[in-house]
Amino acid sequence: MASEVAAAAANVVRRAGKEMHGIVVSAGLMDKTVKVKLGGLRWEPRVQKFFKEPRFKLVHDPRNSLRQGDVVAIEPSWRVSQHVRHVVKHIIAPYGEPIESRDPVPTLEERIAERAAKRALKDERRAARKEEQARIREEMRVAALEAKEEKKRRGEAMERGEELPPAATET
Repeated sequence: MASEVAAAAANVVRRAGKEMHGIVVSAGLMDKTVKVKLGGLRWEPRVQKFFKEPRFKLVHDPRNSLRQGDVVAIEPSWRVSQHVRHVVKHIIAPYGEPIESRDPVPTLEERIAERAAKRALKDERRAARKEEQARIREEMRVAALEAKEEKKRRGEAMERGEELPPAATET
C-alpha cells in the first residue's frame, strides 16, 4: 500500500509543472467537483487569424471551497472519477466570499495522506470481509461433510435392516 502511495506521489510530482489557470464556471452542482474554463486559441486558416476556443475541465475540489467566478490554479492529478483528472492547487482570486471564510484547499501532502488513510481503511474492511467469508465457507464445508457422513451411516444401517430415528432437517 505504501508503494502505491509513493507511486501516486511520484506521478503527481512528475506532472507538477503543468499548472493551468482558469475560471470556475460551475460550482455547487456536484459534490467536490467544479467545472473550470481554461483559455485556448484555434487557428482558422480561411481567415488567417486565431479565434478563442476555451477548454473545459472537471476539477476535484476536496473541501468544496470554490465558488462560481473564482480564478484558480489547477494541476493534473490521479483520476478521481471517470472524467475528473485534475485537482485545485490554490485559489488565485476569489469571487464573492473571501478566502479566509472558506475551507482551505489541501496541499499535495495532505491529499496523499488522506488517500493513504482512506486506502488503509478499505484494506482493513476487505481483510475482515475475506476472513468472514472464509469462516462461512469452512462452516458450510463442515456441515456438508457431516451430512455426507449421516447419509452414509443411514445407508449402512438400511443394508443391515436396522431402523434409525428420522434425520433432523435444518430449515
